[in-house]
Amino acid sequence: MRRVIGSAWGGVVAVALLALIPAAGAVVALARWRGGPHRWQHSFAEVGMVVGTAPWLWMILTPRGSGRSVEAVPLVGLIDQLGGAPAVAVEQIGGNLLVFAAFGACAPLRWPLRVRTVAALAGAASVVVELTQYALSIGRVTSVDDVLLNTAGATSAALGVRVALVLVKRRQARVVARTWSSQR
Repeated sequence: MRRVIGSAWGGVVAVALLALIPAAGAVVALARWRGGPHRWQHSFAEVGMVVGTAPWLWMILTPRGSGRSVEAVPLVGLIDQLGGAPAVAVEQIGGNLLVFAAFGACAPLRWPLRVRTVAALAGAASVVVELTQYALSIGRVTSVDDVLLNTAGATSAALGVRVALVLVKRRQARVVARTWSSQR
């Protein structure tokens, strides 16, 4: 039988998609309750971090039998994945990049965090997840490559948001300048 990318995770994906409906309600409720100038941005960021990260944590903490193994040498497992079946490499590498990407994208919208701070927090959280997998003996590989990829995903997302915010501010400044010059 042919393996479909992500087929083992169909239930998690379905629940995550269904969670978007109450998540939208949570954003609205938080923003209304909170008040203040950044209420929508902060509410979206908080809910986004939780809703965007929880399904990935559910996936990587789901048991796959019992036992434990460790890949402590950086990039060895990653190179093995790249040399294997492309679909598996995309699923493994892409999934690891996405684990803390929502945190990386949303945390700077909530708090004034630098990209390197987001990277450090995501790296620390990833180490906690890998140690949890090892401690629970859930049949998963505890890998330094996973920590690197999780951190890279969060860092890339934080950097992307930072660039987007700079571009938006520049555009707003041009619009304001045009408005001022047209009113003279």
